[in-house]
Amino acid sequence: MPSFFNFEQGSESRGGLGTESSPLLGRFRAVPDAQRIGRRNSNRQSLFGSFTAGRGFGYSRVFGDADDSDEGDLLENEDLGALRRWGRAQRDLWLEPKQAAVAKLVDKWWTRWAVLVFLPAALAVGWCALPFPQYDLPDEDGMLFRLDEGHKIPGHGEARAELNFWFFLFVYYGFYNITALMWITKVFNIYSLNWWPESFGFPLTVSIIATISIATPIPIYCVPETRWITSHNTAWICWTFFTMSMPLIVASIMLLYHERHLSLRTSLSETQRIFTSSWWTGDTETVAGRDRPRRPNVQQAAFDPDAPLEVALATDNVHRTRAQALALRKRWLPASFLRFIWFCSALFIGMLAYVVGEAYAETYLRTLPHSTMQTIVYVYTWVITVHLLDGLTGWILGGNEGERVGSYPLGWIFKLYFSLTYQTYVRALYARLRSPSQFVYLQILSSSFLIILFPLTMSKPYHYVLTVLSINNQTLSAYQKFAARNIYIRSLAECVSMLAFLGSILVLHYGANKDVYPYFAFDRVADGPSDGPLSGDGYDFGLTFYASIVTFACELVAAWIVRRILWYGWKMDVTGEAKQDLGMWPELLPTGVVVMVHVLQNMFFSIVRLRFH
Repeated sequence: MPSFFNFEQGSESRGGLGTESSPLLGRFRAVPDAQRIGRRNSNRQSLFGSFTAGRGFGYSRVFGDADDSDEGDLLENEDLGALRRWGRAQRDLWLEPKQAAVAKLVDKWWTRWAVLVFLPAALAVGWCALPFPQYDLPDEDGMLFRLDEGHKIPGHGEARAELNFWFFLFVYYGFYNITALMWITKVFNIYSLNWWPESFGFPLTVSIIATISIATPIPIYCVPETRWITSHNTAWICWTFFTMSMPLIVASIMLLYHERHLSLRTSLSETQRIFTSSWWTGDTETVAGRDRPRRPNVQQAAFDPDAPLEVALATDNVHRTRAQALALRKRWLPASFLRFIWFCSALFIGMLAYVVGEAYAETYLRTLPHSTMQTIVYVYTWVITVHLLDGLTGWILGGNEGERVGSYPLGWIFKLYFSLTYQTYVRALYARLRSPSQFVYLQILSSSFLIILFPLTMSKPYHYVLTVLSINNQTLSAYQKFAARNIYIRSLAECVSMLAFLGSILVLHYGANKDVYPYFAFDRVADGPSDGPLSGDGYDFGLTFYASIVTFACELVAAWIVRRILWYGWKMDVTGEAKQDLGMWPELLPTGVVVMVHVLQNMFFSIVRLRFH
């Protein structure tokens, strides 16, 4: 089988480049090839420079040097043809990312924007713009929509057309599920672990899971008594959650089958037994049993020479029991398996977040209209929930060696996931703002938070307070590195979500799927009569589109101001730090794009109205 998501398994060596000069990449340490680094031309500068040694993430300037041969392969052999060279370049970016190829791509601002901003937004908007086969709703009393007394239409609108179930299942939902499985696969790839069985391979395993995810809803739709379930978005979201959990289940079963949860796994050879105590004890089962004493030592403080023989034997049995219990714990809880459990916990929290978000959005939209106080409670409850889940996941993943998972690139990806999850909710809220003043108030709060509070969190006193409270144990330079990374990720999430939102307004309001997404039809009656606090000019397409463009411009200006403050105040180059991250961990590029497409799809999937023909 050709390599598709392969990785080079490193080692946890304790000397040379394996300790401080190379950061953790999932379970293994990313160690540059010393021979390639030795061939570095002293007159040639790297693309991005290097981190300083005291920042906790120092590594040599391997960008553009470690993979010089790969970059040269793209330029030599002109007889390969333009198409073949283009295919190899795409492979080096998406399937088997290379440092040189990714570093060269993200070095220029226009290529960086094209890949990290425009590409995921275009893929998500193109997916939701796929024209559905539609049928007219059954005519009821000559009216397509009937507003009975006391009937309240939810904020996302009611179904305006019946949809073709098979197109939805195989095309619309099929692409959605494939993107979700790709996200899980790429995250596992960063963790340096293949979740599929080696005997099956990735294509066959993912095809089986995709087939199960598509085939299971068919009998539910075909049975009239259960067909009503298929009209609820939350039911489809929950099924996707289970589909995304299948790789975790498969990976756990594989590790348990290979006894990776045990410290005792491999049998000793006769030669190995010569150099271990198993030669005398007769223990031939595992490597972990080597050098184990035949009987536990009795501590000097617990030994009483004047005690009777029965007491001495009882004391010896107590220590023996304790030693056996400790050995049993060591057998069942190896560090690698504990790290895998932490990784699965972070992944589970991330998947659970969008299920909770879907249920939350459904509740919010079905209980409109709301007063100003109710809206504030709804909005900030979700904001607090997202940030708590983000903080918990960040704590689990860590960024330093020995901290649970201890993977900086995984923390990068999950930070992007939660930042974009928060931003997509804010963008969807724009479609229900009723006056320009509401856009102004929202933008003032957002920009003020970014310009004033974010630089304060970079300061030395703030870091000292976090250290005293035992909230953060990083050095100041490492902490500032994380803060700069978070600012870039926030800006990236704002740009991607806003472009996707503006594009979706255009293609869904004027396109063929207008009746499929009544949320963007901007019918003022959809919320029912407005009460006092929510009264205003009423939302419409013009207000939402043009006010959102102005808001986007304000966000870009605020992000530029913050970056200048960080540069003049702390000499922190936010964009440069992000380019270094993407160049050092090239797998961040395809994984980040897949994550962004998946989160944007979640925003559109939550507002599609399902009523099947």
